[in-house]
Amino acid sequence: MDQSVPPTTPLINPQGNSSAAQSDLQLQVIELQMNMAHLELTVERLDEVIARQDKHIQTVQRQLQLIYKQVESQDTEGGIAPFDVMSDRPPHY
Repeated sequence: MDQSVPPTTPLINPQGNSSAAQSDLQLQVIELQMNMAHLELTVERLDEVIARQDKHIQTVQRQLQLIYKQVESQDTEGGIAPFDVMSDRPPHY
């Protein structure tokens, strides 16, 4: 699709021949309408993608909240010790 704008021509040239100018103007209007339709389709597709991503983000946030609740509700004596950076260092340090 050519994104360049064709040079504008006067509606009436000095010889009084306006049919060529009107034809050129009609072509420009048709091209603008096609561009507009393409942009509307693109916006609709982007809207669908954003809606899907929003639902996915909400699902992930609910899952994360459940995980946080599970971790907070577990007893530290029951097998999960709090993380200690100094005692959990790998041997190569």
